[in-house]
Amino acid sequence: MKSLEELKAIRDRVKSSVDIREDNSNKIRVVVGMATCGIAAGARPVLAAFTEEVAKRGLHNVTVTQTGCIGICQYEPVVEIFDADGNKTTYVKMTAEKVAKVVTDHLVNGNVVTEYTIGSINMK
Repeated sequence: MKSLEELKAIRDRVKSSVDIREDNSNKIRVVVGMATCGIAAGARPVLAAFTEEVAKRGLHNVTVTQTGCIGICQYEPVVEIFDADGNKTTYVKMTAEKVAKVVTDHLVNGNVVTEYTIGSINMK
């Protein structure tokens, strides 16, 4: 980024494709845990990858946001996806590389990627 105009163009592009302020009643919400533990575990690239992938695919029914601590620090980075009915799927140990599969399978086709969910973790 070399100028204020370039920064404004980036802001406008992202804002137009992922608007977190509009009504979410019929939308899918992707929430990335961005507390200290999540950031330390690599949540920033995960958040960026979701934002980019959703924008690239033009998924206007998907909102990508961040939150603080989700409470399961040992499984960070954690991503929660809420469908339009309010059902929640919790993805754990996420990476930027896993994001494309979650977007394709879960957000586009409605199929949870079970091998990335908290249910796939041995909780012993």
